Amino acid sequence: MEEISTAIKDFGFPIIAALGMGYFIYFIWKWVTEEIDPVLGQASGTLIGLIDRIRMLDNDLIRLNQKLNVVLTLREQHTDYEERIKHLQKIIEDHDIDIDEHEKVYSLSDLKKIYREENLKQTVKHD
Repeated sequence: MEEISTAIKDFGFPIIAALGMGYFIYFIWKWVTEEIDPVLGQASGTLIGLIDRIRMLDNDLIRLNQKLNVVLTLREQHTDYEERIKHLQKIIEDHDIDIDEHEKVYSLSDLKKIYREENLKQTVKHD
């Protein structure tokens, strides 16, 4: 303690206070560069890795959403096709239309074409 009081007596309080602040600033700078900077660098690397993983998960979610939309669309189309098939089968049964194995019925227009051909066959047979 006597050393500090003699230094203040010899050099003055402002000079000793400036030296004390200089040491304090040096101590803080050394602590930040040796202790804090490495931890911040490591945390930055971890943060970058987490951001990359979040982006990958986001891309996976987008792909899964697209696949789900495709499945739902296909399911809806399949239901529509089943309804069409049932309707066409009912028409075939109601009108006693004979369809060969090679003839395919995809729509009502195909069924009309087969029906016309069937009617032509029957009219030719009667004549």
